[in-house]
Amino acid sequence: MSVSHAQLKAFHAVAQHGSFTVAAQKLFLTQPAISDQVRKLEERYGVMLFHRNKRSVKLTDLGERLLGITQRLFAVEMEAQELLQDSQALQTGSLTLAVDAPVHVLPQIARFCERYPGITVKIETGNTDESLHRLFNYQADLALLGRDVSDDRLLSIPLRSDPFVAFVALSHPWASRASITLADLHDTPLVLREPGSVTRQIVEEEMNRLGLKIRPAIQVEGREAAREAVVVGIGVGVVSAAEFGADSRVIALPILDCTRRMTETLVCLPEQSSRRVVATFLEMVNEGLASSSL
Repeated sequence: MSVSHAQLKAFHAVAQHGSFTVAAQKLFLTQPAISDQVRKLEERYGVMLFHRNKRSVKLTDLGERLLGITQRLFAVEMEAQELLQDSQALQTGSLTLAVDAPVHVLPQIARFCERYPGITVKIETGNTDESLHRLFNYQADLALLGRDVSDDRLLSIPLRSDPFVAFVALSHPWASRASITLADLHDTPLVLREPGSVTRQIVEEEMNRLGLKIRPAIQVEGREAAREAVVVGIGVGVVSAAEFGADSRVIALPILDCTRRMTETLVCLPEQSSRRVVATFLEMVNEGLASSSL
């Protein structure tokens, strides 16, 4: 017996948004209609796809596996829809990017939005592992990763490469210095990113290479949290020079003997690269890289 497309669509919407109410809004249906579709799907196959209570909806293990399938299913459906709508010249549609640092791709997004105002662009932030997870689960069309990529499952475009800098609060004893070395970080309280962060991985590898001790002062999620922890004096932070930005509350210090660099790479799945909205964005990125190299 064939699976009902309407029932799968209802399940997918609830799974994506974690709510029957939000799913109904997204599909322009009533909540009872969505609930009925999901209930019929579960009853037809004698399974449970969601754990339900008054406050939340959570996927069961089987529901998680089915979501992986429906993500691929509706990604292909979107690809077919865009193919049939090519004549609209990108007047409508959406593009989702999972990025580790938005600053590296914002200029390209700005040009894309200016040229194609009918396309809704969404940015999902997270570390490199989280961005890859979103890409492979069809939750993003493109991902920006903070490292070189050698993976046959991906098409990749290297965007830039930058050195690392340490940064400290204005009240820190190092605030008057022009630079530091990795030895200065030995047994120094460090503000570390979460596991899965390329910045953290590289800092740990560079310190271990020289036999230096890493002393975590605090672990935080995201660059903004790391910056705020440094500002209040919890410890020393490390970030790529391109991501340091402009903040008068902190001082950047080049790490003279750190040979590693942060490489930002834009990637997508090969099967997604032919979608017109994705292909157009990639073309725009390549055009920008070519013009900047002249």
